Amino acid sequence: MTHRIRLILAGASTLLALAAANPSHAEVTLSFLIDNSPDTVAAAEALVAAYQAKAPDVTIEIEQRPGGGEGDNIVKTRLATGEMPDVFLYNSGSLLQALKPAQTLVDLSGLPSQAKVDDGFKSVVRAGDKLYGVPFGTAMAGGILYNRKIYQDLGLSVPKTWAEFMANNEKIKAAGKVAVAQTYRDTWTSQLFVLADYYNLHAAAPNFAADYTANKAKYAETPAAMKGFERLKDVHDVGLMNEDFGAASYDDGLRMVATGEAAHYPMLTFAVGVLKQNYPENLGDVGFFAQPSDEASVNGLTVWMPPALYIPAASQHIEEAKKFVDFAGGVEGCKIMIDTNTVQGPSLVDGCGLPADVPPVVKDMLPYFETEGKTTPALEFVSPVKGPSLEQITVEVGSGIRQPADAAKLYDDDVRKQAKQLGLPNW
Repeated sequence: MTHRIRLILAGASTLLALAAANPSHAEVTLSFLIDNSPDTVAAAEALVAAYQAKAPDVTIEIEQRPGGGEGDNIVKTRLATGEMPDVFLYNSGSLLQALKPAQTLVDLSGLPSQAKVDDGFKSVVRAGDKLYGVPFGTAMAGGILYNRKIYQDLGLSVPKTWAEFMANNEKIKAAGKVAVAQTYRDTWTSQLFVLADYYNLHAAAPNFAADYTANKAKYAETPAAMKGFERLKDVHDVGLMNEDFGAASYDDGLRMVATGEAAHYPMLTFAVGVLKQNYPENLGDVGFFAQPSDEASVNGLTVWMPPALYIPAASQHIEEAKKFVDFAGGVEGCKIMIDTNTVQGPSLVDGCGLPADVPPVVKDMLPYFETEGKTTPALEFVSPVKGPSLEQITVEVGSGIRQPADAAKLYDDDVRKQAKQLGLPNW
């Protein structure tokens, strides 16, 4: 019996030695840091489950962080201290540049999935001639949600100019409806008339983003940049808003435009997810159009790109992390995320088509993307400068407390403080 036990132990030792000598069978555990929003968690879990089914030797452990400023600080701290997980989710665009990607991140230019990624997205994960991220989700846009039934009942057409928009609003008001829902209890929602106007600003001043970043252009000194603040004043001064605009919440605004209490709600198209969850019977009644400009010939969409997946240079499992990120950024990963979450806009991966039953909000976005020159990334994707007090300033303008010219000067001062904190040159 003793002899047999020795043989078994010897055999086990031999197997362990063979396994150690054959790394192709070694198991790898990757860590994956994401924000804690429900949509993000659902998409990440679906991606991980699908990938682990394809690569059973890989285990991926998801770690969640808060959103907002707290989460931003966690990302920057862990990246700076070399404690960042093997893969992490973070903003694309200008906020990426603050991470100094050439020093802290792995170049993902060579991933096979990059061949199918939209060039517009590549532009917001690029530093120099290298790409550092792959898309996590679809594109979305800023503009105006509208109630299609109200438009049909009143015989209104989707406006291309601000004058047409305001004329529609007067007819809606005369019909006893709220023309424009505003929800300043959630202060961030007050920014849309300013932020979504960037396509129009870019059309009028193509060099604004570069000059703004270099401290050569100011909101208060650029008439086209002032327009967004003036739009807020226009809507307030002629009494188009809901009476409780100061106390109303984001969900109130979505309810109003979905149920026909209000005709318009300036918002990002990520609201489709909440509309589908909270007002599914009204989802087909909500449409979308780009923020109008002063000229019908200038009619395009300000686009927000999704966040991206990145790999820190300090990862101990770079090659395996690349395989997972390549999967997530490819057609299969894109389809998994679309199937898991509500579509918020067009796909950024060639070959990853949208389902046939997308809601009208998304259908209304597609013509802008299908016509060259009808979209541009939001300012925050082409400049790192965005003052933290914008949402408080836009609440004041939208409430009739502050005039647009004064607001623009105040925001320029807010931007100066932020630029200095970022250490930007020429500030």
